[in-house]
Amino acid sequence: MNKFTYADVNSAEAAINELTFDNGTKLIAGGTNLLDLMKINVETPSRLVDINRLPYNKIEQLHDGGLRLGALVTNADTAYNPMVRSNYPLLSDAILAGASPQLRNMATNGGNLLQRTRCYYFYDTATPCNKRDPGSGCSAINGINRIHAILGHSDHCIATHPSDMAVALAALEAVVNVTGTSGDRRIEFEDLHRLPGDEPEKDTNLLSGDLITSIDLPAEGFAGNYKYLKVRDRASYAFALVSVAVGLKIDGGIIRQARIALGGVAHKPWRNNEAEGQLTGKPATKQNFQQTAMMILEGARGFEHNLFKVELARRAIVRALTEAIGKEQMQ
Repeated sequence: MNKFTYADVNSAEAAINELTFDNGTKLIAGGTNLLDLMKINVETPSRLVDINRLPYNKIEQLHDGGLRLGALVTNADTAYNPMVRSNYPLLSDAILAGASPQLRNMATNGGNLLQRTRCYYFYDTATPCNKRDPGSGCSAINGINRIHAILGHSDHCIATHPSDMAVALAALEAVVNVTGTSGDRRIEFEDLHRLPGDEPEKDTNLLSGDLITSIDLPAEGFAGNYKYLKVRDRASYAFALVSVAVGLKIDGGIIRQARIALGGVAHKPWRNNEAEGQLTGKPATKQNFQQTAMMILEGARGFEHNLFKVELARRAIVRALTEAIGKEQMQ
């Protein structure tokens, strides 16, 4: 671990000033990912700025019926919050499917969205990795790529985004509130994270000096028909091979609205609006679910060790939709 200086701040302005003063500065809250990366010299900040004293540690009801999640609220407090549990059980289930109780007690909502990939080669500083060292190459393409992307990848990177929480937020169409040198702004969740393209070192569309302050959930939480399905190598403390977040509105056995987001398959939570739209107005049948799954996975391409993920994802989508509907509503 390299040497670094440390400071804490009590205002967003002070945090932004720290970020813009030195491009070697990193913000720290829970530190559950950053500290691990610092220990193995993947991240080598010259300065850490503690933001835990900033006023972003509350969950509040919004006037439009939605909910605002403070960026510094822990994952555990978010998952067990009564308003989240009752109105957004999809999000609660997704958070509780991730990490371990100890990590959820420390990790923050803002930090969860900004965590880095768990690609083996990103963590191994002895191997080329375009995400860690732009222009050096992607070792995963011809390496051990069992956990890697099947959608949206590029010749420069096939890493996946590791967050469970982000998959549910994508399905819920959350909005991320940000403040920075250019003032306050709102980012639609699907625009927060990036596909790798030819700049895989950039995980998000945040600007230099940006600070996530909160996450807004819309009034519709799909509390009646939802499912978060996580397929992984072991039952706990493992990242998803494939995960599926489903939120549905059902009326008389007919699907009136569908949201489907996938995790573990791309550089960001993956949605296909066209596939969701074609399911709208149709009866809840296995055949329709299978057609939707095929549309979502159109263009999916695996590599030597993860070819199985294409079929696994297809089956996971159908299963998640089926469980979200419930057997009593299946036609």
